[in-house]
Amino acid sequence: MKVALVHDYLTQQGGAERVFQLLCSLFPEADIYTSLHDVKNTIELQGRPVQTTFLQKLPGTKKNFRLFAPFYYYAFRQLDLQKYDLIFSSTSSFAKGVSKKPGAMHICFCHNVTRFLWNTRTYLEEYSGIKKFSPLIKPILKLMRQQDLLYAREPDLYIANSTTVAERIERIYKRKALVINYPINTDKFIFSAEKEDYYLISSRMISYKRLDIAIETFNWLGLPLVIIGDGPERKRLEANALDNIKFLGYVEDEWRTYLMAKAKAVIVTALEDYGLVPVEANASGTPVIGYGAGGILDTQISGKTGILFNPQSPDALQLAIKDAEDHQWNYEEIRNHAIANFSESVFFKQVVEVIQEFCGRSVLNDLNLNEKWLEELNNKKAITKV
Repeated sequence: MKVALVHDYLTQQGGAERVFQLLCSLFPEADIYTSLHDVKNTIELQGRPVQTTFLQKLPGTKKNFRLFAPFYYYAFRQLDLQKYDLIFSSTSSFAKGVSKKPGAMHICFCHNVTRFLWNTRTYLEEYSGIKKFSPLIKPILKLMRQQDLLYAREPDLYIANSTTVAERIERIYKRKALVINYPINTDKFIFSAEKEDYYLISSRMISYKRLDIAIETFNWLGLPLVIIGDGPERKRLEANALDNIKFLGYVEDEWRTYLMAKAKAVIVTALEDYGLVPVEANASGTPVIGYGAGGILDTQISGKTGILFNPQSPDALQLAIKDAEDHQWNYEEIRNHAIANFSESVFFKQVVEVIQEFCGRSVLNDLNLNEKWLEELNNKKAITKV
């Protein structure tokens, strides 16, 4: 059985790209397709060939890939995938639109509906370079929404990364979706039951992350807060913060891992579609204090792995922090929850189960799956203690 793996564009390193990297490791003999491939700025694929579209040859597409949005569906429709029996698309936008031969199966890992089409205002606020073209692109977006609905019919099965995204797929595309929560590499996180006297935020500093809520809260409480990450909101947030709040900017992974393991709790104020930071915190044995809506509802058990607050306000966050201060946390239990539910082994096991259910158990022998991963599906490795 011939397998094709298709991703929107390999021009960056984000959560969607990491999931695609995992799929590539699960299918070591599958052919890889994408619209654009920037080798220096994206995931490592161990030298495997990547087949691209005509957009790869156009000047400026890698650096300004978002500006070429009207051409992506056309580009993906030009890909010849007629020799493949099974197609996995990994997409937040366009890769779901590839065409297949009659009888072939198309499973779509949908990280989100096409956000700039269905939540345009928030998207334009996040990418100010595109916002200035807003009056010109609105008619184009209307036509692209029609395309998006049309090509959303192509996959035979949708897999969403969270209940929130699954509900969005059903509401906009009128398609049901299974939910497989995306994993973290638990080997990269250290565990500590000895916490230090600070709270931690790990986030990009952009408006929808609502870090202003945390700044106001910790200004009022006077508790120590450490913020790692950067973004266009940083200067404004720093100007409003008191001395108990420290901005570290970008930090190396080793230092970030240590800070996460030693924090009293990790604060999450954003409404996320899924969100890996809460899972990373739990893998470090650290509870989460998070806004109780969206993807965090898939990963956190309030009172066990963290405290969820609602509404999305400083007053609600203050109450949650006080509850967390009084709570007796079982840090081992928090870590075990992350390993048992969000490790890469669990992810692969769920993917294999979907293939068996959707394609039939007999096809597994024809897929040439990575033997190493198949052997390790049920292994749960311990996390280093500090």
